[in-house]
Amino acid sequence: MVPVEVVGVRTHLADDEIVVLLLDPDAALIVPILIGPAEASAIASAQAGIVPPRPMTHDLLRDALLAVGARVGHVEITRLEDGVFHAALVLTTGRRVDARASDAIAVALRFACPVLCSAEVVALAGVEVRPAADEDDLAEFREFLDHVSAQDFETGQEPGPDAGGRGG
Repeated sequence: MVPVEVVGVRTHLADDEIVVLLLDPDAALIVPILIGPAEASAIASAQAGIVPPRPMTHDLLRDALLAVGARVGHVEITRLEDGVFHAALVLTTGRRVDARASDAIAVALRFACPVLCSAEVVALAGVEVRPAADEDDLAEFREFLDHVSAQDFETGQEPGPDAGGRGG
């Protein structure tokens, strides 16, 4: 099992699909898991620290487990089968509870416990994280911003010291 970080919930507007993104920082891979709107809301609200006035489903599960002296120690995304991610809540008692991946993640956030993902799932479903722009690219872009003006876009001139923009 590989520890992953819950990056957050994202919506792909073109397809109107919602995913939760899990990051394996060591492998620089993101595992996107398709989820429903209710689970997306549960995950996003937990990440934002929003406490509802009345317990929602995942809050109720947390409260019920705590009421009987149980805690979730960690959750595991165990396998990917026919496009469906399977998961388990692993209680501190050692017992395992089968769960949907989205529900397991929502519960993990409420217990502030680790999310683990099988290495096989990361290898199968992981998408390479695109590296951020390097410092040279950022410096070049900052230089561009230092010398660009609104007139540069109106005239089609290249910005710079000799282009009649602010730099020249």
